[in-house]
Amino acid sequence: MSTIKELTLTYDPVNERNTFTNGDLLQGRVFLEVSKEVKIDCFYIKCKGDADVRWTEDNFDESDTYHSHERYFKLKQFFIQDPSKPAKVKPNDIITAGETYGNVVRPGRHVYSFSFQLPHRNMPPSFKGSHGSIKYILEVRLDRSWRLDHTAKAEINFVPRIDAGVSLMNPQSGNIGKKMKLFTSGSVSVQATIDRMGYFRGDVIRVSTNVDNSSSRELKLKYKLEQKQEFCAQGHSKNSSKTIFKLVGDPIPTGSKQTVNTALRIPLDLELTVATCSIIKLEYILKVYLDVPFASDPEIKFPVFILPAGQPFGQPNIQPYGPSPPQAAFGPSPTPQAGFGPSPPGTSFGSASGLYPNLYPSPAYPSPANPVAPPPSYTDVFPNQNPTVPGFQTASSAPPFNPPPYSAIGYPGPPAPEQHPAPSAPEFCPNPSAPGYGQTGGAPGYWLNSGNPTNQQEPYLTKTPEKHS
Repeated sequence: MSTIKELTLTYDPVNERNTFTNGDLLQGRVFLEVSKEVKIDCFYIKCKGDADVRWTEDNFDESDTYHSHERYFKLKQFFIQDPSKPAKVKPNDIITAGETYGNVVRPGRHVYSFSFQLPHRNMPPSFKGSHGSIKYILEVRLDRSWRLDHTAKAEINFVPRIDAGVSLMNPQSGNIGKKMKLFTSGSVSVQATIDRMGYFRGDVIRVSTNVDNSSSRELKLKYKLEQKQEFCAQGHSKNSSKTIFKLVGDPIPTGSKQTVNTALRIPLDLELTVATCSIIKLEYILKVYLDVPFASDPEIKFPVFILPAGQPFGQPNIQPYGPSPPQAAFGPSPTPQAGFGPSPPGTSFGSASGLYPNLYPSPAYPSPANPVAPPPSYTDVFPNQNPTVPGFQTASSAPPFNPPPYSAIGYPGPPAPEQHPAPSAPEFCPNPSAPGYGQTGGAPGYWLNSGNPTNQQEPYLTKTPEKHS
C-alpha cells in the first residue's frame, strides 16, 4: 500500500463563471494524507501559462513532426524543502513567498494553503485546437528519495482583459463592385456596414447593406461567419477553417436598388479570439456577398473579435508578456491542519479590505468609496500644535486649508501669520543672537547653520535623479 494516500488540490473561484484574468489573486489549498511518517525532499506547487503546437506531416516514406512552445509565466511556492538538497530553480521561474515546514510529515491529513497573483501582462485566452492549445495550469509535486514523484493538476480558465489600443467599438464599412461577363450582363455594387468590431458571445451583429443590381439576373445576398485557425512551428504553418453560420437573404431583383438590414446572432459556445500568441492565431471573418452563378462572388470581409463576457471596453493597455518581477509575499500561510473538518479561524482566505486597486482591478481588491477624492493637505494632517505662536489650533478644530490671496506681482499680502496658521521657522526656533533671525534685517525664514554663522543664504545642492533600469 502506498504511503501517500491522497494528494489533491483545489482553488477558490473569483466569479460565477469560474474564470481568471490579468492581476487576479489565485488562492487555494493542497491536501496531503500519509499513512505513516514520511521524509520529503521537496514539496511545492506551481502555476504556469503555456502555448504548445504540434503536428505531423507524412512525406513519402517518412514523417516530419513540427513542434513549438511559448511560455508566458511560471510561479512557484514551496511548502517543504530539505535544506541538504537545494531546489533547482530555472532562471525565469518566479518564487512566491509562503510559509515552509519541516521535511518530516506525520501520519494524517494535512492542508497547505497557496496564493498566486497572475501577471499584469498581455496573454492569450485558454484555447484547445486541432494542432495546439493554450493552457493555464496549477500543478503540485511531491518528491522523495528513491520514490516516484507524486503530482496533481488543475486547469484554470483564463480570459484576458480587453486592450484599449484596439478600436473595438468603431463601426466598419466596405464596398465592392463587379462587372458581369459570363452568362450575365451589366454590373452590381454592394456597400455594407456593421455596427462595431468587438462582440461578446450571444451578441447580435447588425448589418446594413445597400445593393445596386444593374445586372441581367436576380441575385441573392448572403452572410457567412468563418473561423480560421493557424498554427506555426519551425518555419511551417498549419491552417484550418470552418463555417460558424451562413444566412441567405431574399433575392435582389434585376434593375433594382435595395437597403437590407439584418441581425446575425453570435453563438454562445464560440472560442475567444486569439490575437496575442505568436504560434497560435484564431480569428473570425464575417463575409457579406452576392451569390453570382458561374462567376466569383463580390464579397466584403469584416474582422470580428469575440471577447470575454463581463469586461467593459476601454481597459488600460497591458504590457507585453515576459518575465515578471519578483512578487512580494502575501503573508505567512496557515499551519497545515491534520484531520478532517473545518479549519480554525485564520486559515480561510478572504478579500483584502481597504486596499486601493492597481490599474487592473481584481475582486480581491475592492475600490475605495471615493477613489477620485484628493488626498488631505499637509495642514489637515499636521495642524499647528504650538500654543505660543499665532494660529494655534488643535487637530480636531483645524479648518481646511485655503490658499492666501496673493497678488500676481510683488506678493503684497497680509503678514504671514494671517495667511497661514503654520508659523515660519524663526517662530518655531527664535534665535535673536544670530544675524538674520530678527524681524528686521537679514533674510527671515532661514535656519541657523553652524557652518555659516552669518546665516547667509546658501545655494541648495542638487542631485541628478537616479535612473532605474
